[in-house]
Amino acid sequence: MKIDKIVKELGLEIKSKVSDPDKEVAGGYASDLLSDVIANAKKDFIWITLQIHQNIVGVAALKELAGIIIVNGRKPEKETLEKAEKENISIMVTELPAFEIIGKLYRMLGKC
Repeated sequence: MKIDKIVKELGLEIKSKVSDPDKEVAGGYASDLLSDVIANAKKDFIWITLQIHQNIVGVAALKELAGIIIVNGRKPEKETLEKAEKENISIMVTELPAFEIIGKLYRMLGKC
């Protein structure tokens, strides 16, 4: 499923430019531990987290993730958004808790 469709269907707020709206999302990964994401997330997955600091962008770039969804209405730090623009990483936010957004994303993708 394309990232722009996920944004629309989940009602996500885009905080950094979606690098490629036609990018296919291969699955999802949810964790707030950066080392866990580095060890287990796969290329083209979308990452669900409550972290807002700029290190999430470095991890997403390293793992070639499709984007980051920040949950619980948390807003990324200014430095995080600046780094996301430089690294071409899409950051989106939702008011929903992780449990709900993960369930919706799972149903949309049909696998994870």
